[in-house]
Amino acid sequence: MASPLRAFFRILVYLTLTAALLPVQVLALRFSRSLSARLPLTYHRLCTKILGFRVRTHGKIKNEAPVLFVCNHTSYSDIAIMGSLLPASFVAKSEVSKWPFFGFLAKLQRTVFVDRRRKRTMEQRDAIIQRLEAGDNLILFPEGTSSDGNFVLPFKSALFSVAQEEPLGKPLFVQPVSVAYTRLDGMPIGRALRPYFAWYGDMTLAPHFWEVSGMGQITVDVIFHCPVTISEYDTRKELADYCHAVVEQGVSLANAGRLDSLLIRVY
Repeated sequence: MASPLRAFFRILVYLTLTAALLPVQVLALRFSRSLSARLPLTYHRLCTKILGFRVRTHGKIKNEAPVLFVCNHTSYSDIAIMGSLLPASFVAKSEVSKWPFFGFLAKLQRTVFVDRRRKRTMEQRDAIIQRLEAGDNLILFPEGTSSDGNFVLPFKSALFSVAQEEPLGKPLFVQPVSVAYTRLDGMPIGRALRPYFAWYGDMTLAPHFWEVSGMGQITVDVIFHCPVTISEYDTRKELADYCHAVVEQGVSLANAGRLDSLLIRVY
């Protein structure tokens, strides 16, 4: 299924692009806020093309910042895919900051690193609110870990408490997003093969990245559901449960090739 020659070529081009733009982003973070926000968007769009991802979007992106985008998590490639569509930073677990290479790239995109232990929840919440108050969009993976792509794990509700705040004096919009890896070279990916594209459990990053890079064109469907505010729900858990339900539905329908039945329900 995977071509070693294709993997070598794609990774070489990917590393060359990264090496070329890395110092530009370092300087932009110091001297140009607007460039430091725009450059990751361009970088991720180029990365998705280089690595063979065809990204199809459904629904409307909420463009009025700040927005908290909440998304299911299947693989590290979710970062490039979501980063290619949204001018936003990510909320990631604190361990990511210590990863070789990718941890440094995450810092260059101004990722908010959180420790998911309960005793640190308020501190992490304040860090996220501070970024939203600055007008930044953020992308949150509320599952807390990645899955095999066939289902969506329950959403942890603790960080949804930021939706109770009103950054810039107005309600915070939360937009659920479904990401599904649906086709390889135009052919549907079935339930048995879908975990092959996911990175989860105790998988080692480098061999998996090599295998995925050697595949053909991978189609990814990204569904932007109707944005909501916490005022429509009694508790943050109800908001988290709603987001989980629509994201799970989107993933399920995309995996089944039935997105047409969903489009009437997206914003």
